[in-house]
Amino acid sequence: MSRLRSRSRKRRGDVTVALIALAVLVPLLYLGFTKSVPLRAHYEVKAAFESANNLRKSSPVRIAGVEVGRVTKIERLEKGGEGALVTMRIGEAGKPIKEDAQVKIRPRIFLEGNFFVDIEPGSPSAEELEDGATIPVNQTATPVQLDQILTALQSDTREDLKILLDEYSRALEQGGAKGFNASIPYWESAYRDTAHVNDAMLGRAEHDLSGYVEHAGTVMAALDRNPNQLKNLITDFNTTAAAFAREENNLRLAIAELPRTLRAAQPALGALNDSFPPLRAFVADFRPGVRSSGPAIDDSMPLIEQLRGLVSENELRGLTRDLRPTVPALARLSRESVALSQQGRLMASCANEVLIPFANDKVVDDEFPAEGPVYQEAPKPFVGLGGESRSGDSNGQWFRVLASSGTNLVTLRPGVFATTAFPILGVNPPKPQGRPPLRRGVACETQESPDLRSKPGAPPPQQKVDTNSPEFQARYAKARENAVEWLKDQIKAEGLTDELSVVEEEATKELIDEVAEAAEKAKP
Repeated sequence: MSRLRSRSRKRRGDVTVALIALAVLVPLLYLGFTKSVPLRAHYEVKAAFESANNLRKSSPVRIAGVEVGRVTKIERLEKGGEGALVTMRIGEAGKPIKEDAQVKIRPRIFLEGNFFVDIEPGSPSAEELEDGATIPVNQTATPVQLDQILTALQSDTREDLKILLDEYSRALEQGGAKGFNASIPYWESAYRDTAHVNDAMLGRAEHDLSGYVEHAGTVMAALDRNPNQLKNLITDFNTTAAAFAREENNLRLAIAELPRTLRAAQPALGALNDSFPPLRAFVADFRPGVRSSGPAIDDSMPLIEQLRGLVSENELRGLTRDLRPTVPALARLSRESVALSQQGRLMASCANEVLIPFANDKVVDDEFPAEGPVYQEAPKPFVGLGGESRSGDSNGQWFRVLASSGTNLVTLRPGVFATTAFPILGVNPPKPQGRPPLRRGVACETQESPDLRSKPGAPPPQQKVDTNSPEFQARYAKARENAVEWLKDQIKAEGLTDELSVVEEEATKELIDEVAEAAEKAKP
């Protein structure tokens, strides 16, 4: 019994060890073959290809030669078709994959066999692809297979290829290889400039390239319609090539100068290229005018015929004869008017730079502010002067003067006095110290505009008059007597003694009312 129990325990121990070994080996084998951790979310993207190209499930996915994932599924897009939708599981090392990523199926090296998926992750500025997103077919590419090359090489194409390879081998045997090696240093600039040309061929606007291809097809069709002329072109080109071969040294020198010529011409060509878009727009706008120019020329022919008769020998000779005495005088006038024009320019410049700014300026006065600029304020006294200068009106040869006086006596200068109703507070503008100097050699246009700002000066000497003093009363009586006598003489001189009379009494309110009543009664 004891021996049976020991055997039973031993069997149970072996089973336990086997189960533990299986539990360890199964995950390791799964990880080894699938290289993925189960029960964890995976990042997958899909890519549409024109052909799967013998791509298989579990084929590697690489970025810059580093394996970042595996192909997990390949689906045919159409029954019997070559299109395929490839699902790829990408690890953390391969993220992020952008929306503009490029995907290509490439052959692996000989020892690896089969194909792999090569991913270019895209530009940093693009958005990241979401999990399960599909890269469109226009962003994928497949390698060219040998059978595709052989299918493209039909019998006539193969014959042409044989001729090309045969002629190429002869060219290499007769020194062409050395020339090929000598041309290698120039490939860099040639490829660069060819890239510029190819980029320019794409055009700047939509459909530029398609338009170029369309028109190129038109050109090829035109060449095909004239085979004899095309043969002559090839024959003449052979003659031209032979002429170039005879002038090999000169051609070599000319080609050596070509890079410097191109460097000098590139700015001009760039400017010319930039001018083409507005030139095209100008041509489009100008085309209707060109189309209508024919009728316009037809309509203008009668006028041209009349002008032709006007400038004919008979008409033109008589006109020239009439103008012959005048033309020298006009030429002399033109020469002599140069000085006058220069003075006119100085005068106009003076008006623009000095007089007009002065006329638009405004007099600054705190006590009597100006209502407008100088050109509006200055003419206001002319109205009164115009009225004073009239020859007469319905009242006869008279003019009226409104004078006011007062008891404030102002001394204008020694021996000259004036009276005002109120004391004078100041003088604005103040009297200048002297007349500004006149410098005839200095142009008016360079002068500063007059500064109308001023600080009021002190008032002239003044004092209040005592109207009750005997001296004032005596002078007032004498002035009144002289004024009355002068007025009587004027009425008599005018012959108005029957209509007017002088009253020597003081002008009171009662006297004014009496005179007004008498005048009202005298009206017819």
